[in-house]
Amino acid sequence: MLPDDVLIQVKGLRKYFPVRKGMFGSVTAHIKAVDGVDLTIKKGETISLVGESGCGKSTTGRSIMRLIEPTGGEVLFRSQVLGGADGQEAVVDVATLSAGSVKALRREMQIIFQDPYSSLDPRMTVGELIGEPLRVQLAISRKERDERVVRLLEAVGLGADHRRRFPHEFSGGQRQRIGIARALALNPRFIVADEPVSALDVSIQAQVVNLLQDLQAELGLTYLFIAHDLSVVRHISDRVAVMYLGKIVEIADADELFSHPRHPYTEALLSAVPVADPDFVRNRIRLQGDVPNPSAPPSGCPFHPRCAYAVDRCKAEIPSLRETSPGHQASCHRVEELDLSGVDTRYAAA
Repeated sequence: MLPDDVLIQVKGLRKYFPVRKGMFGSVTAHIKAVDGVDLTIKKGETISLVGESGCGKSTTGRSIMRLIEPTGGEVLFRSQVLGGADGQEAVVDVATLSAGSVKALRREMQIIFQDPYSSLDPRMTVGELIGEPLRVQLAISRKERDERVVRLLEAVGLGADHRRRFPHEFSGGQRQRIGIARALALNPRFIVADEPVSALDVSIQAQVVNLLQDLQAELGLTYLFIAHDLSVVRHISDRVAVMYLGKIVEIADADELFSHPRHPYTEALLSAVPVADPDFVRNRIRLQGDVPNPSAPPSGCPFHPRCAYAVDRCKAEIPSLRETSPGHQASCHRVEELDLSGVDTRYAAA
């Protein structure tokens, strides 16, 4: 059973991609894109997933959605569609549902894709794109579907006349608004926002982020927000989870994590956050080396080859993700010893 305030609980989620070689495609190794992720997402919150490219953020989001099949683990979701009569909820394991049940669950779980150009079918009008989920999932008339499409367009800041146009007639920001409208078509409870602003101009990013927040407040949505831009993450997030090489290495409330990071990798990420002060001289941390091969991760702590604080124990023993203070978890052997710098503390020191 899930606590009453929890919408999703991910336990030991894994996604391994086989590496095949030779004439017969023999499996010689596995790329561990997601390797034992535990995550709890509460109703109505925005939890962000951050980390370098290739760390497994998008794969985690898509595995939770069952857009790709997870290798192992549980994704417990509090579903109304798959519950009993009278709107009763049922806790289901998304990872083991049948194809028919997953299709029904799409009414409650949706995704906003990163690229507003490739995620929209150029042969369909905007009205057809937004109305397609309604046509597939709901037995409603064409008139009702058209009315719903108009309301969705207006909700994301577009007009009714836009439904007859094609995607190529819109700017990047407008296309992302269309993608958001499509994700909202079935009144979902949970949305994976997979880097929804990274392909947009900075001025448009703010508009889209504010739109997502307004829709969340109005509709009671829960977000898993995947992003690179930590300034955006801090603005929109209730909690932040930091991923490295397929694992979550730190998770905390947004303000707490930005002010008092407890993992050296988080400290390095925060050192790259811009500060709006030309006189401020930052202590930029530049990580040495590349991200290790996920098919052959290093022994011990996966971050130790690039960590300035690593000791012999880090090279031999894998740290567990443990609570360092209420609501703050980190996987570092030296978490009690290190005094790491966050964005606020560095700025105050200036």
